[in-house]
Amino acid sequence: MTRTLLAIVLVLLLGGAARAERLIVSVSNHRVTVTPNYSGEELVLFGSVERDATTPADRTAYDLVVTVRGPRADMVTRRKERTFGIWINTDYRQFLQVPSYLALFANRPFDAITSPEIARRQQIGLNNVLLTQRVGGDYADVVPNDAFRSAFIRLRTERGLYREDPSAVTFLTPTLFRTGIPLPAEVPIGTYEIEIKLFANGAFIGKTETAFEIVKVGFEQFVATTARHNGFLYGLATVAMALMTGWMASIVFRKD
Repeated sequence: MTRTLLAIVLVLLLGGAARAERLIVSVSNHRVTVTPNYSGEELVLFGSVERDATTPADRTAYDLVVTVRGPRADMVTRRKERTFGIWINTDYRQFLQVPSYLALFANRPFDAITSPEIARRQQIGLNNVLLTQRVGGDYADVVPNDAFRSAFIRLRTERGLYREDPSAVTFLTPTLFRTGIPLPAEVPIGTYEIEIKLFANGAFIGKTETAFEIVKVGFEQFVATTARHNGFLYGLATVAMALMTGWMASIVFRKD
């Protein structure tokens, strides 16, 4: 009896794997270098949907959602109010380990790709991405129209660090696709994860992942590495430079 059950499970697993289309993807550059004159660039993600003999013949159209997440960090959004003619911070909300860069791309509107339930479960669209907040002593992801969440996304979007584009993915053929990944000038340093999800007739078919890295080079990288690994020496050098700058300024602007 046990062998029979095991055989059934293996058949189901193998059959499920055989029926699933496979995504093959790559990115135009897996290592982006940031120099002092870096002003941003655009990477290209391209790939294909690999079908097999067991793929249903009537499955001829696909939908793709590409999610790009940058290094995670804790961030704070503050609420300012005008009091006696002065803008002061009256409240704040801390966002915990959220992506410093977040982009979602698709080949058509997100709400047309799948049902609201699947969209929430698969985090399709900015409104469905989990952004954990510290609310008092609790941790939660609040509703999309929460004032702090809306302000946080708006501010990141204005800087080009959060974005969504339902027409960025282009199918060159029924199975070949591409999309651009714009990187702004102030793009954070670190590893970027790319998640590609495949849908057909509203159903989630499968996904694959890839990644790229953004690194600093030159003098900026030297300063960052020194500050991270030799904090004491970096502090001494900073103090010495400040003293030297002050001394030189006192000579240049000295009144005789």
